[in-house]
Amino acid sequence: MSHAETDSDHTRRDFLYVATAAAGAVTVGAMVWPLIDQMNPSADVLALASIEVDVGSIEPGTEIKVMWRGKPVFIRRRTEEEIEAARAVALSDLPDQNAENANKPGADAADQNRTLDAAGEWLVMVGVCTHLGCVPLGDGSGEFNGWFCPCHGSHYDIAGRIRKGPAPRNLEVPQAAFLDDTTIRLG
Repeated sequence: MSHAETDSDHTRRDFLYVATAAAGAVTVGAMVWPLIDQMNPSADVLALASIEVDVGSIEPGTEIKVMWRGKPVFIRRRTEEEIEAARAVALSDLPDQNAENANKPGADAADQNRTLDAAGEWLVMVGVCTHLGCVPLGDGSGEFNGWFCPCHGSHYDIAGRIRKGPAPRNLEVPQAAFLDDTTIRLG
């Protein structure tokens, strides 16, 4: 066997190792990709990631409930009296002094930090009790004329702040913004 034949065998062996490794990597990638890809959210979930709600027909003092991400969301157009009552509450009277507002992270629970607009007319909240996940009753229910969860007796005021009962936190304010004068985008 000559020296040239030995180099040729060595080169062929190196090529076979590299080709086998590359084929193995492609095979593993082809097997793993479907497992990773199935973890992406489905089209129906992506469609619910954000919704637009027409609020043009809501009169002051009334609210609507819409479903977003499988949860009820309360959208209330408050009256001047409701705004004044909510803004008159001292922070020291609140069990949860955090705004729980995704639009204003880290803010305190003052009424101005819980509403969608500076005037305080629009209040948007996830309608899920922070105690055990029940849906509170609205339209001025409870001792504080806001929302009342009859399951365990949590009372929320007209700004969605917990005032009495076992609920540990204020109702959550989701990511929301006005697109125009009559349309709110959630998410």
